[in-house]
Amino acid sequence: MQSKAHWEKVYTTKAPDNVSWFQAHAETSVRMIHDTGLGREASIIDVGGGASTLVDDLLDDGYRAITVLDLSGAALDESKRRLGTKGEHVHWMETDITRAVFEPHSCDIWHDRAVFHFLTTDEDRRAYVKQVLHALKPGGHVIMATFGTHGPAQCSGLPVVRYAPEELHSEFGEAFTLLTHEEELHHTPFGTDQQFIYCMCRKTAT
Repeated sequence: MQSKAHWEKVYTTKAPDNVSWFQAHAETSVRMIHDTGLGREASIIDVGGGASTLVDDLLDDGYRAITVLDLSGAALDESKRRLGTKGEHVHWMETDITRAVFEPHSCDIWHDRAVFHFLTTDEDRRAYVKQVLHALKPGGHVIMATFGTHGPAQCSGLPVVRYAPEELHSEFGEAFTLLTHEEELHHTPFGTDQQFIYCMCRKTAT
């Protein structure tokens, strides 16, 4: 993983809506979470969700078993301030995803928009997938969004790995079935466009 200091600097020197990945509403993510068919009692983790508004949308939609994980405490603090007392319903985790501690089979939906593509080493990617396998319930869903093959080669001054849907699925292996994928053209606050691909996979039930 990249250093915690890098991301703390990003979130202490820039406004939340002045970073390239900002979304006023995470519409694609919310729709895909709905598409899992799981109810509002589903346990959801948003990896790298620090200052993202996905948690706002999910709370407004009636979800209550939400965990937001981020390497940056400043990013998490931004969401806590924004949510106010609504944030009391959220479990906040400030940690490196490759080293986080989870209860086994503790979540129904694993969501990640724009963390996995920062993992540029095989070691980090294997550690990440191991975490998913450990934390996700059998039959649970992974919703993963990364830069597509025509997306930027760097983000926030850091190199990324770009993926086609089948390449992203192959990182997770035979334990996961690719259910659907789609492309999203993300319009940044700076007037540029970034190609994201979203994949939804289901962990085998055994």
